[in-house]
Amino acid sequence: MRRFLPGTLRGQLVLVILSTFLVVQGISLLLFVDERGMAVRAALGVETAGRAANVVRLLEATPEELLPDILRAADSPLVRFTVNPVASIDHLDHSAGGNISTRIASFLNDDTPREIRVELHRISPQENTKIPFNMKRMHREMMGLDLASVEMQLAISLRDGRWLNVSTRFHKPPIQWPWGSTISFGLATLVIMAVVWFALSQLTGPLRKLAHAAERLGRGENVDPLPENGPEELHRLTRAFNDMQARLSRFVSERTRLLAALGHDLRSPLTAMRVRVEMVDDEETRDRLVASIEEMQEMVQSTLSFARGMVTAEDSQTTDFATFLQELLADMGQTDPQPMLQSESGLWVRIKPVAMRRGLRNVIENALRYGGQANLRAVREGANVCLTVADSGPGIPETDLERVFDPFVRVEKSRNLETGGTGLGLSIARTVIHAHGGEITLANRPEGGLMVTITLPYAEDFVD
Repeated sequence: MRRFLPGTLRGQLVLVILSTFLVVQGISLLLFVDERGMAVRAALGVETAGRAANVVRLLEATPEELLPDILRAADSPLVRFTVNPVASIDHLDHSAGGNISTRIASFLNDDTPREIRVELHRISPQENTKIPFNMKRMHREMMGLDLASVEMQLAISLRDGRWLNVSTRFHKPPIQWPWGSTISFGLATLVIMAVVWFALSQLTGPLRKLAHAAERLGRGENVDPLPENGPEELHRLTRAFNDMQARLSRFVSERTRLLAALGHDLRSPLTAMRVRVEMVDDEETRDRLVASIEEMQEMVQSTLSFARGMVTAEDSQTTDFATFLQELLADMGQTDPQPMLQSESGLWVRIKPVAMRRGLRNVIENALRYGGQANLRAVREGANVCLTVADSGPGIPETDLERVFDPFVRVEKSRNLETGGTGLGLSIARTVIHAHGGEITLANRPEGGLMVTITLPYAEDFVD
């Protein structure tokens, strides 16, 4: 069922309102679609009674030789008049048509009462049989739109002792469709839907902007405060988003500046220690101290580089990821072995090029250094762009697949690390990927080696 529902809030609200309106108007049309037909059928009994009374007066006021002419003139396709010695109705129970017999008697206005017999039958279309009927039931079925053909027989006694027998059948006429009401209903539907669509656009427009801003904020982009307008609930939601964005930006900025300041302040005492170590007489001790200080300086330098990358203001750009990867590999120069790239075209992503280049370079260099090769493959998977970097090295123990993302963590034995490296490469890579709204995971390949999987949101909404 959800597959057939509109995906947007505006579309679903319009569908609910339109469905309700159609149901209500449909019921109204069904109730009044045969109103004219019901009125015609209700009048047939009265009209037949009046015609029968007029024929009785004519027959009793004209010579006998005119009787055939009067009956022929009174006949019609729906009503047939005959004069017979006996009545066509052989019972005396007139409860079924009491209103009809009373009306005929009032039309005749006789001084002396005469016998009037009435019999009603409903003709079943399925069985073509006569079913006893009465006026109350006839009226009820008219209102319920369930009236089939109805046969009415009259037997009116004449003053000469004969009977005027009248036979008529009321057929259900074709439905009289109210075209005027239908056109009015259609115009009302169009006007209401136009007004509802416009009103909901005013409500859902700010919601779309809010969702767009939240997506950009999740990708690490700078987002201007949204205008606080619309209904009270939307006004409060926008204000909460603006406050959250300001707090997050301030928190990240303060922590990054603190990290940069700490790394900068550590360089001076390390430089002083390096100078004083040269005064140590024992050569072995001096060499060990120099190596430790150089390692600390390298860690500080990596921390400063990471902090500078975080605080640097860089605008996001929509770019083809395949082209971006090709340029990145070209900038890395000739290596042995050379990274291999397989990629689809049209993989649009919205990234900060400098930060993304730093993060991906760390992943590729790790694959080349510790895995012996780097095979890159970029494809689109649904709403994401997926990049895999596979190597053929020894892999990483399952217990360390998540821990290696922590700062300054190195799995030296399993990755054959001999010298160098501070353990910040994967940490920087994950920070950059997360800042772009993506994800990075590690997994050991069944055939040997490690596979790094990076997913980034596909920037379809940002493509011109």
